Amino acid sequence: MITIKDFMECVQYKITSGDEYCWQCYGPNARSMDYWNGSHDDGVTVCMVYDTETQVVYQMEAWDYNKGREYRWTHPDYVEAIEAEAKRRGVDHSESIDGSKFINLEVPEDILDKASAMVNGEEYDTRIIVPLELEDSELFLLMTYAHEADMSLNQFVEHILVEYIERYSQQEVWPPVGSR
Repeated sequence: MITIKDFMECVQYKITSGDEYCWQCYGPNARSMDYWNGSHDDGVTVCMVYDTETQVVYQMEAWDYNKGREYRWTHPDYVEAIEAEAKRRGVDHSESIDGSKFINLEVPEDILDKASAMVNGEEYDTRIIVPLELEDSELFLLMTYAHEADMSLNQFVEHILVEYIERYSQQEVWPPVGSR
């Protein structure tokens, strides 16, 4: 999981603001801490919501205003809590503050890598990391197929996922029945 230290290193210890977190889903000790480089046109904002008592990081967001990309990672133990509060408030939880949609990330390293690159003015991979758990027999089979296709395992899995998404995004029902 993400720690406060991870966040601080990501933003090079440059905190520009912070405040109480106004929603109740994370409890009474939730606060936000923010980094902003001062430019809305081509700038960057990275923020974190954490608990002052337990030090749990509940959420981290990163806005790349230049590329129009807004990423969010939420601690998996608290996803239901924030979604329930958003529903009670009548808020579309997928929307960012400017009406854009967040790109939700599941892997903590993904948001940390992207946010760190943004803060440092570096290029970053806009693809998302997808966690994949496989049995040994499935992994061996995929490695065999990847070898036969003269691809790395990562390239082969990415190829399969892209093909699957393209195939099913053309269908009227998305996501496919049975995957909800």
